[in-house]
Amino acid sequence: MADDTTRTDDGRVWTVPNLLSMARLAGVPLFLWLVLGPEADGWALLLLAVSGVTDYLDGYLARKLDQFSRFGQVLDPVADRLYILAVVVGLAFRDIIPWWVAVILPLRDALLWILVPILRTRGYSALPVHFLGKAATFNLLYAFPLLLLGDGEGTMATLADVFGWAFAGWGIGLYWWAGILYAYQVYRFVQATPRRADGPDG
Repeated sequence: MADDTTRTDDGRVWTVPNLLSMARLAGVPLFLWLVLGPEADGWALLLLAVSGVTDYLDGYLARKLDQFSRFGQVLDPVADRLYILAVVVGLAFRDIIPWWVAVILPLRDALLWILVPILRTRGYSALPVHFLGKAATFNLLYAFPLLLLGDGEGTMATLADVFGWAFAGWGIGLYWWAGILYAYQVYRFVQATPRRADGPDG
């Protein structure tokens, strides 16, 4: 996770934080198979927990080891978004969440990705990181395991479902609020930064 662009080292790829992000990406198809194939919810929950830990560790280690990179700056949010997409699709196919939830979250990301080519004209390849975006991801990564646990019977399942939807409601709201702020940040950045004639890598 490289949210400090002034410390980015463009030449590094095989860093510890990037390897953690790659491992998190590799878990995306595995999660979908666990949820939609054998419906091994216990293993799927464990995978989500590991993903949450690695999401924290890659940012912590990037700062601790001073291993920021442009590759990590792009890879980390991509891994987060793909995990969210995989989870909402898996839960929607299982009828645990309605399909509108599975559409509204990636829709925000699709709209924001439209801004990336604009950023590239100013020499950057990723959207700026905002704490609200991380807070939204935090809420959603808590909501999904709880909703998966809530797909059952008994008091524990009922409580998990209630708390899961509470986290999901906050997560969805913050996700879109952060998206609006991202778009505004890009607008301000574009207004204040001259266009690069040779492109971001020139």
